[in-house]
Amino acid sequence: MLYIVSTPIGNLEDITLRALRTLKEVDYVAAEDTRHVQILLNKYEIKVPTISYHSYSNDTKLEQLIAILKEGKSVALVSDAGTPGISDPAYTLIRRAIEEDIRIIPIPGPSSLLAAVVMSGLAMHQFLYLGFLPLKKGRQTLLKALEEEKRTIVIFESPHRILRTLSDLLKFLGDRKIAVCREMTKIYEEALRMKISEALEHFKTKAPKGEFVLVIEGKN
Repeated sequence: MLYIVSTPIGNLEDITLRALRTLKEVDYVAAEDTRHVQILLNKYEIKVPTISYHSYSNDTKLEQLIAILKEGKSVALVSDAGTPGISDPAYTLIRRAIEEDIRIIPIPGPSSLLAAVVMSGLAMHQFLYLGFLPLKKGRQTLLKALEEEKRTIVIFESPHRILRTLSDLLKFLGDRKIAVCREMTKIYEEALRMKISEALEHFKTKAPKGEFVLVIEGKN
């Protein structure tokens, strides 16, 4: 069986009892960064072999994992943080497992996406999740299409691109309300609730740090 195991997005205490039991019982843990997941495994004294599986893994690594599963072994797939498959390479492995009729069991848990939405103060009954915006091709087309979007919009962003993204959002969407959430569940957790223009000015004077989730008001 392939277990899709959600792991903490920062605070290592944010892990379920079921996730811990699963990690202890599987034959292997497949992780984006084996060094990163080892911190979690060590904290809870879990001694299970790890296999790296990330966005640069080739088809050989993918087929190796499929072969392990077809042998009757169980694998827990984890990302660096949060729920696997949300803006990480889990999708390819999950699709291959489905093709091979391998049973897949999700172990739900932490998600920076949902955490940011519920703390944003913006409408959360409907929202549009876009992951990371395209860097070049398709970026402008997507932003133009969002101009008429009435649902709350959620995107991920890195610290070295946050200024560009805020500037583009202001240009294409106008000066809407935004919640800039960063470092959630960590010691420097922060949620800035303001207008896009105010957030842009804020990070022009204060160097952005950490990973960001931007929650943007839909068109009123």
